[in-house]
Amino acid sequence: MPLAKSRPRRMVHLRDIQLRGFEREDGLLEVEAHLTDVKTYSHPGHFRAGEPVHDMWLRVAIDPDLVIRECAAAMEATPYDACPMAAPNMQRLVGLKIGKGFIKNAMALLGGGEGCAHLRELLQPIATTAMQSMAVFRMEATRPGEKLTTPALIGSCYAYREDGAIVADLRARAAANPTD
Repeated sequence: MPLAKSRPRRMVHLRDIQLRGFEREDGLLEVEAHLTDVKTYSHPGHFRAGEPVHDMWLRVAIDPDLVIRECAAAMEATPYDACPMAAPNMQRLVGLKIGKGFIKNAMALLGGGEGCAHLRELLQPIATTAMQSMAVFRMEATRPGEKLTTPALIGSCYAYREDGAIVADLRARAAANPTD
């Protein structure tokens, strides 16, 4: 169900974030994020109406254990000439594992003046896109008759809360069909 109708308004800002997950031939998973910010008004010396203020890309390659093996960042449009100098610092993500504590660990490496706020904002959706995309590996690794487990999801949201019906069903099915 969509949101209720809003009061009369005028759009002043459009942020578009697109994420895509890819299975690579070398066995890695690649997640690519693209962020654009466009204003409907101009600010002399920084941006013009209808043109991107930010046009940024972040791509990570992840192994089946969710460890980042490669990282690339690019900035096609920024409000300041200094902004693109933060892109190489995104390489610090290489070696981090996507999972519990990922954002905290990434912020320790790229927080404040060490990184770009907009590229950092892409880390959470990259992590969730990686988890969604990783299902292709889990499904292929599951043999017929073997259960597909989702322990990483338990406690991650309302639907997968510890005391919820979905987790109770998963536990009941696991107990009824144990695997070695």
